[in-house]
Amino acid sequence: MHRSHRVAGALVGSAVGDALGAPFEFGPPGQFSARFPVPARGANTEMCGGGSLGWEPGEFTDDTQMALLVAESLLENDGLEEADLFGRFVRWAEVEPPDVGKQIRAVLRSGRPWDVVAAEHFAATGRAAGNGSLMRATPAAIWFSRSGGEASADAARRISALTHGDPAAGEGCAIYAELMRVALDGGDPLTAVPSALALVADEHRERWAAVLASSWTPADATESNGAVWSTLGSAVWALRHGRDFAEVLRLVIDLGGDTDTVACVAGGLAGAMFGMGGIPMRWSSAVHGRVPAFGDRRWGLADLQELAAALDGKPLVHYSPGVIPRIGPTEVLPGIWAGNLDGARYSEADFAVISLCRLGDPFPHEVHRMAYVADNEWNHDLDAVLADVLDDLTALRAEGHQVLVHCHGGASRTGLVLRGWLVREKGMSVEEATAHVAERWPHLGLWNGSFTAALERLRPAEG
Repeated sequence: MHRSHRVAGALVGSAVGDALGAPFEFGPPGQFSARFPVPARGANTEMCGGGSLGWEPGEFTDDTQMALLVAESLLENDGLEEADLFGRFVRWAEVEPPDVGKQIRAVLRSGRPWDVVAAEHFAATGRAAGNGSLMRATPAAIWFSRSGGEASADAARRISALTHGDPAAGEGCAIYAELMRVALDGGDPLTAVPSALALVADEHRERWAAVLASSWTPADATESNGAVWSTLGSAVWALRHGRDFAEVLRLVIDLGGDTDTVACVAGGLAGAMFGMGGIPMRWSSAVHGRVPAFGDRRWGLADLQELAAALDGKPLVHYSPGVIPRIGPTEVLPGIWAGNLDGARYSEADFAVISLCRLGDPFPHEVHRMAYVADNEWNHDLDAVLADVLDDLTALRAEGHQVLVHCHGGASRTGLVLRGWLVREKGMSVEEATAHVAERWPHLGLWNGSFTAALERLRPAEG
């Protein structure tokens, strides 16, 4: 898997976990699976919104808001400037965004200097090992992952110490950064636990080793999952037992308690491990939010992907596809339409749209899914992405939606999905499906051999 898939998966995955877990925050165990015993792939998904604070479906919370402040400070200063970052935190806290933890609120509203306030708070209260610094750790973990384990761990501790005076919280952030660094490089973060523990200060290593042991379960926790130890322990436990991104998130949200933060932490690690293509598109497409006190910008999927690439050293450039002659929409199969980028962008708003390319500015359509697939030979997780698209397409059609499938030119990726639907749902051979679509959609492109190979794997085994 290309590193860019992992980097995007890490940042988007953390925001997805945050938004997915928010409606279930401080609820009892098992609430998520009780409400969603099977995947919800129609117009209404597990990104349900609500909860005690009335979140919008897919809206992220203070966890991701603080992470975005970290990311923008790193980019604008070309590295870590603690005073600048703390100033951003204070400005944000002054407008009293919802769901801010007591620890962070007390520090940021104290009026004390950035370099003493968290330590003073810890000295006065003896309590500062919450998960509020771990929840925002993903951007810095991406940024510093290119500088090696020691530098990454040091930055994690310094950012944690801005609000959390207990060194245990900083050690948890350092462990997270090392697990993330290994995952982004293509390694297994679970096998990196011993090397991550080696970075921990001696006086904290034994306790962290206990919660990261392969035998540990959330039932062994000695404090709530609002504490840094049980938050990271639960995230690593879910990584050990979840077969894919969706199962990892289901496991941690079903723990109840501080569901948004535990899912945010687990989502970052799972996104790095399974890649952007491993995140269900019905979740990633819905994630969004604003950062109070920092303008009216509505962050969405494309913004998070662009930010992730910039944190990994690429230029921060907003993608603009320009204006292209519109193609479609045309009904190619019953209830399934095809088009190119602008044909879809300017289509009737009641279409349920499945996008297979970068968009630039978002579409106005209420039901809109965006899949992570490139028209090349490097889609490591093509089978999983194609299955995800076809499952959502089938569910949307079953609800009566007219579904519009498109890519930039309306040719190769669009044709992959149209042909895939016929192969899987109608039992056609790849050759039959290709001929059927070509007769009805003259823009079909067949140059990508990896797409045809994926369609062959999609056919059910005979006999």
